[in-house]
Amino acid sequence: MSILYLIVLGVPALAEISEPTNIGLEGTVTNDSISPTISTTSKATETTITPSATQLSQLAPVSYSQNQAAFLTTANNQSVFDITTTPTDETDSLLLPFTLVQNAQTNTDSDAPMAQVTSVSQLKDVQPTDWAFNALQSLVERYGCIAGYPDNLYRGNRALTRYEFAAGLNACLERVNELIATATSDLVKTEDLATIKRLQEEFAAELATLRGRIDTLEARTAELEANQFSTTTKLSGQVIIAVNSGGFSGERIIDPTGKEIASSDPNTTVVYRAAIDLDTSFFGTDQLKIRLDTGNNNGINNTPGFLEPNFGSVLDFSIKPPTNSNLGVSRLYYTFKPFQDFTVSVGPEIRTTDYVDYNSYAYLSFRDFSTFAFINNQLLFPVNGPSAGAAIDWKPGGGALTVRALYAAAEANNPGSNGFVRGVAPFTRLLYPAGGGQLGLFGDTYQGTVELEYAPSKVFAIRLQYSNGELFNNHYDVFGANFELTFSPKLAIFGRYGYGNYDNTSFGDIKPNYWMAGVAFPDLFSRGALAGIAVGQPFIASEIGNNTQTNFEGFYNFRVSDNIQVTPLIQVITNSSNQDANGTIVTGTLRTVFSF
Repeated sequence: MSILYLIVLGVPALAEISEPTNIGLEGTVTNDSISPTISTTSKATETTITPSATQLSQLAPVSYSQNQAAFLTTANNQSVFDITTTPTDETDSLLLPFTLVQNAQTNTDSDAPMAQVTSVSQLKDVQPTDWAFNALQSLVERYGCIAGYPDNLYRGNRALTRYEFAAGLNACLERVNELIATATSDLVKTEDLATIKRLQEEFAAELATLRGRIDTLEARTAELEANQFSTTTKLSGQVIIAVNSGGFSGERIIDPTGKEIASSDPNTTVVYRAAIDLDTSFFGTDQLKIRLDTGNNNGINNTPGFLEPNFGSVLDFSIKPPTNSNLGVSRLYYTFKPFQDFTVSVGPEIRTTDYVDYNSYAYLSFRDFSTFAFINNQLLFPVNGPSAGAAIDWKPGGGALTVRALYAAAEANNPGSNGFVRGVAPFTRLLYPAGGGQLGLFGDTYQGTVELEYAPSKVFAIRLQYSNGELFNNHYDVFGANFELTFSPKLAIFGRYGYGNYDNTSFGDIKPNYWMAGVAFPDLFSRGALAGIAVGQPFIASEIGNNTQTNFEGFYNFRVSDNIQVTPLIQVITNSSNQDANGTIVTGTLRTVFSF
């Protein structure tokens, strides 16, 4: 396109003619020749020529006072031109592919011979300030198709004859053809084409077979794409490895009933857990979650879990896998939005702690605190293991208020009339040693929980909770509160409180209390890091023991990379099992989390 534009600007057609004339030019450009056909008529007659290749579309009008050129059609080494000038006033517009405009001037040297120039500087009457200087320079020095007069003049303002225009255009097009031929001469040779043709003929059968196989493969691929399960399933995973060690002061450790647990410090252990999540969305606003995980599932395989197994001192991630060292399903539920700001989750394998009692600084045992006494209000969750049920999350109008509710039944997949119930918190085994009852979705071990959250901004949130249900056919209910307040990007406080009522326990009807409070330090020393210190009393009940257990825990989580977190943490327990005879327990853990 740029070549022809330069041609029209560069040839002496920039001069003005005395009598505008209608010109029709049609021609075909190939690698070998140009064959223009020029026909003229009088001023009063207009020549119409139908292009041989493509019907030319009408372009936008151009002003009489403008000199323009447009490349019309190029396809398969073929170009079609149509050049037309008609009498018009200065204010008229010409509906033409391109227009050459020339003013009246008598040409007295039209027959003078012209000589080829190799540099635009050879033309004495062409200056760098001329509006067409760059076009002339390109045509002379790049394409070598502009001729000057013997006196080294270009005479750009003189009149243009048809012969001069044809000669100049032909010279430039011949040069273009030469350049094209030179550039493509080495691409494909005649003998190469002959060889390819011969090979096609000799291997026609094989090529046909291959074409058939490709067609079959394409059909099968299309069928797989049409029937694949989902294009939006995402795989993620996590591996937790923790080394734990510790001991206690004094001669022995006893449980809440006075039974001896240990008389010497336990050995150092390694705790691990590995999980894979498959998250699938069918509509973009829903999620089907399947989690497979495994680990050395044994709450007493770590020092705090061994020395204090009842009131939430065990490393939480060590008791979350469903079976010991066997791969199993620990999450299976479907979440969807029946309408805006309202989410529903339902499934045969859920965890109650996934839906309520969230806290930005004390909630995830792989990120912040590691023990159940600090990541949740344990009184609210007597059912915290494998269970079936449903949960809702409603945020009216997307405002500051959020309402959450859930129902979960332990042993919902068991149709038996009576049996041992799994999926309950460790302290329930202390309160109800028999641990049996009605099974099934509506058995006698279930919980229902409601939470109201008020979070006017990201720096403050308070949550009020109520939980009630049955434990082995015994009623319970608990009130709870949870808050967090961020003073600055690097300082926050948080806390929880719970008050409950459990009927018919092995210690009678009891009304336990729970509290914890702490300070968090986001981005401590490095961006993305989190440190925290907390203290709490997980089970305050005068009916159990002669004192109150107090837990202390501190951690520092720092990111080695986006996929690796390392957390050293320390835990101190005084009056464990609510017994003042027990010495202080001190444990240390180095937790490493790999995410992918």
